[in-house]
Amino acid sequence: MSDHTEHLEELREIVAEVLELEPEEVADAADFVDEYDADSLRAIEILARIEKKYKVDIPQSELNDMRSLKAVYTVVARYAGWRD
Repeated sequence: MSDHTEHLEELREIVAEVLELEPEEVADAADFVDEYDADSLRAIEILARIEKKYKVDIPQSELNDMRSLKAVYTVVARYAGWRD
């Protein structure tokens, strides 16, 4: 499994847990708000769990861009220094 795939699946697990979904229900491009009724508190919880797991600091100003799994991956990769 590539690092990209592994990181994406780890992020899917975090998002699914916070949104109270099964990981396979979280589509890569699905908008968390439109598709899963996520609110700002859940977005902050997702961010907090990601920061703790990967030991990165991501400004809350990035939350507006973190509305899908693909978008979350892009933001986290930038702050964590992941190279695909």
